[in-house]
Amino acid sequence: MPGAGKSTVGVILAKYLSKAFVDTDLLIQNRHHQSLQDILDQYGYLKLREFEEQEILRLHVKNAVVATGGSAVYSEKTMNHLKAAGKIVYLKLGVSALLNRINNFETRGLAKPREQSFHDLYLERERLYERFGQITIDCANKNHEEVVEEIISKL
Repeated sequence: MPGAGKSTVGVILAKYLSKAFVDTDLLIQNRHHQSLQDILDQYGYLKLREFEEQEILRLHVKNAVVATGGSAVYSEKTMNHLKAAGKIVYLKLGVSALLNRINNFETRGLAKPREQSFHDLYLERERLYERFGQITIDCANKNHEEVVEEIISKL
């Protein structure tokens, strides 16, 4: 989910494991020369999800930690592609903790219908994260380094 710490934890994990780090949100922005929010505003959330799927399916990296956007789980093809390349880690955090971390809803580029609440988005995605996550890390009351240490111990 947005705010779970995917990018921050990913960078730290890559550093600890001496691996490259790839953030698919940045790949999308670089390819389209727009922020995620601008893509959403221009094309809508379904197109952003399509761009995300295309970017991840293009991805063929080795020895890397990959942080995806939170909506990658909507594509079975995407998740199977990621699973074939490595382990999928689900950073689990409750909706209230996520809301406390996010302060830029209007510009964050959340791939969801405008009328959908963050809580409803959470409920919708939670089952998908549970389904595809091979390693689940409960991030409640843990700092980023503690989350990284737990990921490493479970790998």
